[in-house]
Amino acid sequence: MASRLKPHIVALFALLAGLTFGLWRMALADWDPRGLSEIGTLYSQGDPNGSQGYDGQFAYYIAVDPDPDVVASKLDVPAYRYQRILYPLLAHLLALGTDALVPWTLFLLNLAAHALGTWAVAQWLVSRNASASLALVYGLWVGLVASVGLDLNEPLAFALIAGAWWARSADRPLTGAALLTLSLFAKETGLIFWAAALLTDILQKRWRQSAIWLVVGGVLFLGWQAWLWITFGLPGLGSGGAMATPFEWIPFMGLWRIGEVKLAALGIFLIIFGPSIVFPAVWAVVGALRDFLRGLRDAETWALFLNAASIAFLPFSTFREPLGLVRVASGLVLAVVFYAVQRDHQRAKRYSFFWIAMLALLIRT
Repeated sequence: MASRLKPHIVALFALLAGLTFGLWRMALADWDPRGLSEIGTLYSQGDPNGSQGYDGQFAYYIAVDPDPDVVASKLDVPAYRYQRILYPLLAHLLALGTDALVPWTLFLLNLAAHALGTWAVAQWLVSRNASASLALVYGLWVGLVASVGLDLNEPLAFALIAGAWWARSADRPLTGAALLTLSLFAKETGLIFWAAALLTDILQKRWRQSAIWLVVGGVLFLGWQAWLWITFGLPGLGSGGAMATPFEWIPFMGLWRIGEVKLAALGIFLIIFGPSIVFPAVWAVVGALRDFLRGLRDAETWALFLNAASIAFLPFSTFREPLGLVRVASGLVLAVVFYAVQRDHQRAKRYSFFWIAMLALLIRT
């Protein structure tokens, strides 16, 4: 029956998952939608002894007042947070300048983005004569569902990436380039898929069709980084916000550093994230390199390789936070779905459905 699921039905599952988690969290906050943003008093009130809150609060602050001079004091690392301007700016515009509506527009925007992103993945699958049900792996991935209920940037960023992949497969390269460019302004992790598309187009000499427009998008993003540097004193690109550690030079050293703090914690992390993230990342790097040696250098293979390789060099500050890790792994999940269909890799298709079980982590979120 799963194989007969239509794209809009798969998207509905994703919508319901995000809605259920969001409403559950809202109920815990006495139905105050601001509770989704995890606002901490450290930044909201400037209390040095206050609560930290979580990343969604920074999207909320920017959406309430995007003026960089006003909002900078409420951002832990202003350039890093402000570079993800698209999501809070859209929420600000949809709220029509009404602060009380901002928490609702943040939530509804993410709900819509996640459903549309899942629909776009399903449409891409159908265009490749694959089952739309495989899009459930993306739509029910814990890193994206959690992001919907936490006012985070991932649902919009990956929805734009998914839409770009569908547009490119439908021979709409300009639309694909535009969507990939927008994804860069939603979250900088869009650079991985942008680079995968650009490398493919350069190797296949599709300059006029797409590559030149991807280059234009990259130049715009560089200009944005220059503006952030001028405005905040630093570019936005980095390893994270407050208390972030640098990217590692040795693969998976960020994970092993957990053992330096507490060996038992490393064991738990390996049990949970070894088979769900670490092993798939290693498998992906090996598989992509093997394909490169065979001369197979399409966008799906580049996306798989770049996403998996980025997992290996993540900082300790990302590996030590389960929610942060599954959020980053959203790119790997999407890349595996694309790659499994591109190569007709039956085992990867089947095993990827086990990722849905990771939704159990939401109980602790």
